[in-house]
Amino acid sequence: MNAVQPIANASTVTAARRSRLGALLTRLWPAVIAYSVILAAVILVTKLSGATDYVGPDNDDGMRLVEVRDFLAGQGWFDLMQYRLGLAGGTLMHWSRLIDLPIASLIWFFDLFAPRETAEALALAVWPVSLIFPAMLAMGVAGRRIGGIAGMHIALGLTAPAIYIGNRFAPGAIDHHNAQLALVATMVAMLMDPARRGWSYAVAGVAAAVAIAIGAETTPFVAAVCLTIALLWAWEGENFCAAARAFGLSLTIAINILFFATVPPRLYSMVTCDNLSLGYYSLAAIGSGLLLFSAIFASGLRRPLRFIALAFVGAGVFGAAIVIAPQCLSDPLGSLDPMLVELWLRHISEAQSLLALARTDPTLVGAFYAAGLLGIAVCIFRIIQRDRVQIHLILLFLLATSWAIALVQVRGSSFSNLLSILPLALLIIDVRRISNSDSENVAAALVYVTSVLASVPAVWAVGGGLVSMQMENDAQNKAAEPTKALSCTSKEALAPLGELPPGLVSAPSEMGVPILRFTQNRVLAAPYHRDQGGMLTEMHIGLAKPQEAEAFLKGAGVTALAFCPKDLQTRELAKLKPNGLYAELGKGNIPPYLEPLAKVPDTGVQFFRYRPTAN
Repeated sequence: MNAVQPIANASTVTAARRSRLGALLTRLWPAVIAYSVILAAVILVTKLSGATDYVGPDNDDGMRLVEVRDFLAGQGWFDLMQYRLGLAGGTLMHWSRLIDLPIASLIWFFDLFAPRETAEALALAVWPVSLIFPAMLAMGVAGRRIGGIAGMHIALGLTAPAIYIGNRFAPGAIDHHNAQLALVATMVAMLMDPARRGWSYAVAGVAAAVAIAIGAETTPFVAAVCLTIALLWAWEGENFCAAARAFGLSLTIAINILFFATVPPRLYSMVTCDNLSLGYYSLAAIGSGLLLFSAIFASGLRRPLRFIALAFVGAGVFGAAIVIAPQCLSDPLGSLDPMLVELWLRHISEAQSLLALARTDPTLVGAFYAAGLLGIAVCIFRIIQRDRVQIHLILLFLLATSWAIALVQVRGSSFSNLLSILPLALLIIDVRRISNSDSENVAAALVYVTSVLASVPAVWAVGGGLVSMQMENDAQNKAAEPTKALSCTSKEALAPLGELPPGLVSAPSEMGVPILRFTQNRVLAAPYHRDQGGMLTEMHIGLAKPQEAEAFLKGAGVTALAFCPKDLQTRELAKLKPNGLYAELGKGNIPPYLEPLAKVPDTGVQFFRYRPTAN
């Protein structure tokens, strides 16, 4: 009897602890913290264990580090020039100091007790992982608001693999896309508030302003959020008055603060369509101001009159766009030189359209588009069934906007995949309820499992990968190994530049960022649309006949040239002009004005010192 008593007591204590833990996980903050900590730990362990560099693989990650280094070295808050990129004078970048600041602060902090390279590595690991919590919190809030505790856990459970697979929150990913995902999730979560509390819409307004300030990619989505709130106000009137006023006021205040806090004073009157400038600032300020005015003075009017008032607001915003920023109503990259479009832009994977992706890598189409399309279909079905119509109407509009953007540029799929989680979470809740009510119904159980799997883009990616494996053979994988070994962008490959005093290097655009990161040289080209002059000059150097190419080298002030035969753009230029400089270098024909430097073994790039010939 005495021996049994401790066992019984231990069982009781264990059961009590489990009960307390279960109760704790029904609350928002403990659940979000638990999911975030586990996800962050998994990402750090799995991503860092196989990492060969502390900077993410995307060129933007490396360029952001270059920008942050310049900022830490004393370049001004309002000075957004990249002086080592492009033709003489440098290139004005379109990125925001709002992302530079926290990364620079982390590097400065870790620099207090670690070498600079270690400090950078630590900062670049901490920053993207730290954004996991706000993204998970927003999705948890949204899931809880539309589906209760079950909705919260399903939303968190589906968001975790989306974050993990997407690599936007992995160590080294310091571009602004992770912050944008967290801000998009925040806006949607705030719109899901069933009580229409003012503070929720105030948060949405601030998130919208910050999203605009960080990058122009989310501008169409922010516009969709603004239109959604305006339509809700016109439909509901006084019941939505507090929410509309809070959103309009917070967006107006926030966009004004961010414009004057981040835009250089000398650029106040300039209109650009790839970042926060007079164009987006004026449209956001005018639109939010007119919405605030309408909510204050027209909420008591009848519904038809409110829609008339809203039409005047829309006309005012559209008129301002026509007068102030007509160029921003079209493709921001529409002014690119046709040569850059053909030889550069169409080869950027994240800028490809659905049709281009279907031609180049059809096995990835499901991973990028299936979950979003399924979410849209679920929303339409629910609306037809008159099931939580307003929630699904809002989600349908925002999701369809993101999915439509993804059709044009695949990078938008990260937003549509994220938003699809919410309608699919509600679907999973209902299918699970049906399955649990009839445990012997195999069909219901199968539908439940299928719904869960179809809601995860990673599952579609795995399926596409399996198909791809069947389509490829081992020879292709082996062929990739020497390509990887023959790197043109590694620190080791760029070592010969150390033999020369810092100067201007003509290299393929894909080599531009690594050269800026690992050396003190300037580069003509890097893969950024604002560097049109530098990229075109580098292309013309590669295309011109050797005797003519020297004129471009001399005119631009080039001191060294990089030739990477494995580079895609270099191969394209050599094919276009079989007698051009790149084609001749590929044949081993070196003009007298290029002096080869010692080549690092097992690398794919050959550097040349440019020595002007006597005229």
